[in-house]
Amino acid sequence: MSSTESTSSEPVFLQFGQQPDEPGAIVRPDARRRYPDDVLTRLRADAEVIIARYPQARSALLPLLHLVQAEDGHLTPAGIEFCALAVGLTSAEVMAVATFYSMYRRTPTGDYLVGVCTNTLCAVMGGDEIYADLRDHLGLDGPGTTDDGRVTLERIECNAACDYAPVMMVNWEFFDDQTPASARQVVDDLRAGRTVTPTRGAPLCTFRETSRLLAGFPDTRPGANDGAPGDATLVGLRIAREHDMRAPAGPDESTELPSTEPATTEPTTTTPDEEA
Repeated sequence: MSSTESTSSEPVFLQFGQQPDEPGAIVRPDARRRYPDDVLTRLRADAEVIIARYPQARSALLPLLHLVQAEDGHLTPAGIEFCALAVGLTSAEVMAVATFYSMYRRTPTGDYLVGVCTNTLCAVMGGDEIYADLRDHLGLDGPGTTDDGRVTLERIECNAACDYAPVMMVNWEFFDDQTPASARQVVDDLRAGRTVTPTRGAPLCTFRETSRLLAGFPDTRPGANDGAPGDATLVGLRIAREHDMRAPAGPDESTELPSTEPATTEPTTTTPDEEA
């Protein structure tokens, strides 16, 4: 036997998956594992309203995850189990969905989730600078939550508002054309309890309130349903109209389209003389 080969017969234990103390783990030592009876009664009533909108209960899983996130401020084992029982899935199946979408938070989240886009265009336009400035201004080492629990800061990927780069989002509401100074003002106002209104839409509500709205419950805030595309979004359309640019015409409906069926050929046979 080679001197480099192991002679130990001791079993090796390998633990797969995310460690409980790693960022993003739902199963945390301090996470809620059971709901009190009064909370369960309230959640069940809300869940019935949500599930009734869908032909199958499992189709309601995404809004139900927002519902329990509104209760806890993030996803917990109690919330995962509640959703699983409500729609007839296993907790593992619910976890698979919940961990796929970034809008479902796996760790405790502040009253206001501030996301700075640092994807390509926003980064070029100053997104990285805004993020770094906010991180220092809030006294954070990286993504995290302020000691007062008011603001959670993170980087986010593109949110399809490149025409207003650099963009910052608070509870998924857009703040366009940001600078380090304007972003600092937003978070300072939020921490001070002042009313803050995004570039479009109604004044901000808290993260838990936003999660309940995303579960499908009515949004009664003034201006919640107002808004229209801005000038930057419409530039391309305006230029196209000025130059009479049009999309190519499609085929005439009466024109017979080429067949999509695979071509078939008759098998070829040869005689012995032809083979010779």
